[in-house]
Amino acid sequence: MEATTTELKKTALTHVHEALGAKMVPFAGYLMPVQYTGVIDEHVNVRTNVGMFDVSHMGEFLVRGPGALDLIQKVTSNDASKLAVGKVQYSCLPNKEGGIVDDLLVYRMQHKDDHHYVLVVNASNIEKDWNWINSLNTFDAQLENISDRMSLLAVQGPKAVDTLKGFFAEDIVSMPYYTAMYAEMKGVGLVLISTTGYTGAGGYEVYMPNPLAEKAWNAIMEAGKPHGIKATGLAARDTLRLEMGFCLYGNDIDDTTSPIEAGLGWITKFTKDFTNSAALKAQKDNGVARKLVGFELLDRGIPRHDYSVVDATGKVIGKVSSGTMSPSLNKPIGLAYVPAANAAPGSEILIDVRGRALKGVVVKMPFLQQG
Repeated sequence: MEATTTELKKTALTHVHEALGAKMVPFAGYLMPVQYTGVIDEHVNVRTNVGMFDVSHMGEFLVRGPGALDLIQKVTSNDASKLAVGKVQYSCLPNKEGGIVDDLLVYRMQHKDDHHYVLVVNASNIEKDWNWINSLNTFDAQLENISDRMSLLAVQGPKAVDTLKGFFAEDIVSMPYYTAMYAEMKGVGLVLISTTGYTGAGGYEVYMPNPLAEKAWNAIMEAGKPHGIKATGLAARDTLRLEMGFCLYGNDIDDTTSPIEAGLGWITKFTKDFTNSAALKAQKDNGVARKLVGFELLDRGIPRHDYSVVDATGKVIGKVSSGTMSPSLNKPIGLAYVPAANAAPGSEILIDVRGRALKGVVVKMPFLQQG
């Protein structure tokens, strides 16, 4: 049953979004802005100018102590030993049954003498992830859940750098992709800024304690005016990530999908031992029965989450995990789990859209080729 508005958590900026006229909806236990001026308008603006998202519903855990790396190596699929200070890594938390507890970002950070890791997890999984990681903490590692104390602003798009560079004495222009640093943001305070995001449009994510959030939001909106900045909601975030073929937890990956099936073999490193690594290694070596693929619809219609993939006789052979009408490409696109025999780019598939079997074709991702 969906939580009522009074039970929903609010970010430090909920009142700001309401004042801007955002359409507010329940999402992962929070009251969040889904759109302001409209999904297509906001989407196109991020691709061409700059948009700012409040994604403060995301969760953040600090991991410290002599066993911090050992714990992270045990619970995550990627090889965190490769992380230098200031580097970020995309990874996932495998469960013991071949599925995924969550996908996450792993930051290796240092502030003064404080060496630590920051794990950034999905809002809907904060409690689940916290309990899971703690259940496997047989190492000398200390965990701290700072999710409720932190705000996160995603400033995304080709003009994000021009919007933000004046706030920092440090050279944020030259920061490589997937790096991070602690820095003083002029007029705001100490923040963690990283060259990460969920749009494929370039930009930054800025983490800060809740009391700094409104000050940072207002300052960034003012600095972004000459660059066409717009407040951007979660609906555009979803269409932007889908054009890049990025997985959304709960849609494209979950407790029943393996990272090998989901095309996440590149974040699954068998040079170390981690949760369920032997079974996942066998999957990689022997192949999987189904695979997550990108597809375009050739017939008119829009694919949606949970629509069936069918064969010529109408038999269900797979399912759509995400789908939309791409604002950048002006064509219907989606992600779907299909039999391995149907997974090669160019393979024709049929999607059951409200009782009509519509033709689709498997395509190589990302759907949108940048540059």
